[in-house]
Amino acid sequence: MKVLTRYLLRSHIAPFFFAFLALTGVVLINTLARELANLAGKGLATEVFFEFFVLSLPANVALTLPMAVLVAVLYTFSQFAAENEITALKASGIDLRRMVMPLLAAAALVAGGMVWFNDQVLPASNYRWRMLMMDVAQTSPLLSLKEQVVNPIGQEGSTSLYLQASRIYQGSNRMRDVAIYDVSNPEAARTIYADSGWVAMNRARTDLVLTLFDGHIRQVDTAQPETFQRIAFERQVMRIPGIMQQMQRTEESSFRTDRDMTVAMMSAKIDTMRSELQTLRKAQAMAPSPSPETKVAISTMAREENYDEARIRNLRFSIREYQVEVHKKFAIATATMVFVLIGVPLALRFPRGGVGMVIGASLLIFSIYYVGLIGGEALADEGLMPPSLAMWQTNVIFGTLGLFAMWRIGREQSTGRGAGWGDLPRWLRRPMLRRRRIVEA
Repeated sequence: MKVLTRYLLRSHIAPFFFAFLALTGVVLINTLARELANLAGKGLATEVFFEFFVLSLPANVALTLPMAVLVAVLYTFSQFAAENEITALKASGIDLRRMVMPLLAAAALVAGGMVWFNDQVLPASNYRWRMLMMDVAQTSPLLSLKEQVVNPIGQEGSTSLYLQASRIYQGSNRMRDVAIYDVSNPEAARTIYADSGWVAMNRARTDLVLTLFDGHIRQVDTAQPETFQRIAFERQVMRIPGIMQQMQRTEESSFRTDRDMTVAMMSAKIDTMRSELQTLRKAQAMAPSPSPETKVAISTMAREENYDEARIRNLRFSIREYQVEVHKKFAIATATMVFVLIGVPLALRFPRGGVGMVIGASLLIFSIYYVGLIGGEALADEGLMPPSLAMWQTNVIFGTLGLFAMWRIGREQSTGRGAGWGDLPRWLRRPMLRRRRIVEA
């Protein structure tokens, strides 16, 4: 049995890591695409993009690790059944249910690691990621120049220069037929014309450097129009400071959301809010009845009661949010064992489904699981369902189905050979058969 256990676990390693890397890559690309608009065009250093990439990984890993377990189980056991290894094991008198025990033990180890990961690593990375995105959002965007348009140059509210070019080559940042209008001095009009030029940022990416060629400067005093000056130049360099605000990093913040907290932090927060809730309830119970003699007193007490009621509602809502997040950390980690229970019988039932069955079944189970998780979170936040039930309902449902299916595969009348798509229930096969007849006709 030890040899079989090692063979079983070793067969899952390659599919697990392949699925884990593939799923994490897909989710990470989606995250990058969603946030790229907030990062692009701000002249951020390469280190900032790398930090964003690293801090995005833990949140993606928390989702894709249980998914990779399901994909590995479905693929490995469908291969066992398709190659008649399951039939050989049953003929040797080996109970298929015993084969699942090593996988459940391995899944329990993964779940234990995920509990620690979700409680310690994930909140810290979420906190740093949120601080990074706040710092990026407060950074002024990089100057964007458009050809044949009068482009303001400078920070919002302090624009003193305007640039116009008939042609801007984005690849080399070169410009043709350049005109710069300087309105920094209200008592003098100053205009710069150049045949060509190019634009660049300094190394700190805070100042704009304009290099102009073959042009002239026109300047006139508005109080003395006769004092017109025209100065020609072959090469003129203009340095405009403060075009882009350099990114300022925030080291620490006292504010943390529920996704930035560990279980201990959230438990302490829940205890504090419960104490405040009890204090408000006692104050309401001990409040005297409003005096009908003074309208001002009645109005004041009514406002205080409305404030207390609103505060009580907010406290209850916040307590439910923290409770949901606590249960979610454990529920997602435990999903690794649930996916083993439901993945093995499903793979043995449809072994000839191949990779298509693995992908289709995985997507279906993932969708149902995470829709139930997100829907349960919304219901629990609104107080329509207890937080514990909301976060554990999908695990309970899939776990119950998995245990029932595991009991079925251990019965004598079950077959190790399994079935294909053709053994689906008739009400599911009927649309497929009708479509096949239409195609053949």
